Amino acid sequence: MQQGWVRLHERGLAALYRLFDGLLIFLILVFCLTIWGHDVSKDWLIVALLAIASFTFLAESVDLYRSWRVDSYLSLLGACSFAWISVCLFLLLIGYFSKLGTDYSRLVVGSWFFLTLLLLLSWRMLLRQFLCYFRARDRNIRRVAIIGVTNSGLRVARDIDANPQLGIRVEGFYRVPQIADSVVPNEQLERIKVLGDVSDAVALARAGQLDYVYVALPMREEDKIAEILAAFADTTATVHLLPDFFVANMLHARWYQLGSSSLLSVYDTPIVGLNSWLKRMEDLVLASLALIALAPLMLAISFGIRLTSPGPIIFRQRRYGLDGRVIDVWKFRTMRVQEDGDKIQQANRNDSRVTTFGRLLRRTSLDELPQLINVLQGSMSIVGPRPHAVAHNEQYRGLVSGYMLRHKVKPGITGWAQVNGWRGETDTLDKMSKRVEFDLHYIRNWSFLFDLRILMLTLSKGFVSTNAY
Repeated sequence: MQQGWVRLHERGLAALYRLFDGLLIFLILVFCLTIWGHDVSKDWLIVALLAIASFTFLAESVDLYRSWRVDSYLSLLGACSFAWISVCLFLLLIGYFSKLGTDYSRLVVGSWFFLTLLLLLSWRMLLRQFLCYFRARDRNIRRVAIIGVTNSGLRVARDIDANPQLGIRVEGFYRVPQIADSVVPNEQLERIKVLGDVSDAVALARAGQLDYVYVALPMREEDKIAEILAAFADTTATVHLLPDFFVANMLHARWYQLGSSSLLSVYDTPIVGLNSWLKRMEDLVLASLALIALAPLMLAISFGIRLTSPGPIIFRQRRYGLDGRVIDVWKFRTMRVQEDGDKIQQANRNDSRVTTFGRLLRRTSLDELPQLINVLQGSMSIVGPRPHAVAHNEQYRGLVSGYMLRHKVKPGITGWAQVNGWRGETDTLDKMSKRVEFDLHYIRNWSFLFDLRILMLTLSKGFVSTNAY
């Protein structure tokens, strides 16, 4: 009974979700037509059918109707947003190339696009909250057995216990013969619920009393792991492996097929395929709008630099970009020198090299505005890890673990580290380590909505920082 009605009717509910989305898209269009005084004509019905068909196709392509039990809100809402925004762009392209766009009310189309996105996201958030509420109260749960009394098994058990809203419950641990539990401290062993050995877990899975099985054994025990996997192949339980090394350092692990060999990528980027197109579209739109809006300010800054100190207005510095390739990053000149050699001293408080006007630009981050041109060129992104001078990259790559992994994505004008306070001078190794930690978190968890969150934080917290000299 704890698994509940939802589990028993999972396939039917998925079909109902698809039907509800299609009905929602149609009804919102009818509502918008009514509000703006238009009739529901044949032409509008064709548009509605195109939208529903294309959304259904795109939703399936991003696996929108699967279980999102263990995924974040951002992942779910990002997949839904991508599907609907793609539909909107598809319809706009059809209208443009068929020259029929003028036959349709822009007010109706604009309000329909916006309201549909809002309601598609809203009902999913409400459903997610509803399910989390009941899962936290032992309804619609999934039962888990952890094979192996190891540190990785303990870690995942703690993570599950800390998130009851996921509806996953650990039945207990199961020992594996000939593999000792010595990897776990004795004081923790006393608090572990050990229910038997692996054969008992297999029996439970065969009886349909386990939903998930987590195999938490050292990777050196590959023969024993293979035996366990073969045993659970005779059950319907979903089996996951918990490797005991490098997991925390994975960027975006994926399986690849090379001939008959299966390869697991460890250090990879999530911004590939459709994601790369979405990210590039985001950059082009935001950079273009920002340049148009900020053109008068940038012109005023250019005059200010020219009038207050001799030298060029724009300063170009070599920095590492995507995949560690050297790029020229543009900035408004804020110093009396233009250092770009093998050794570069970071700007510090009361730095004599910084001009009076340049100090204002640096404190308010206005000196970074020319990097919008870098974004249009494609060498940078609006959001991403901040690029460092080549000299600083060479200095820190041997001191901070995972430092060069920052370059698995394009560098950005603003980033997750910056909105969390890790910007400006890195006069200690700990400051640089924290910046890298936040940058890698961004790469692991990238999504379109995560980018929007960082942009909102950048705007709300302002561009002024006491750490920027």
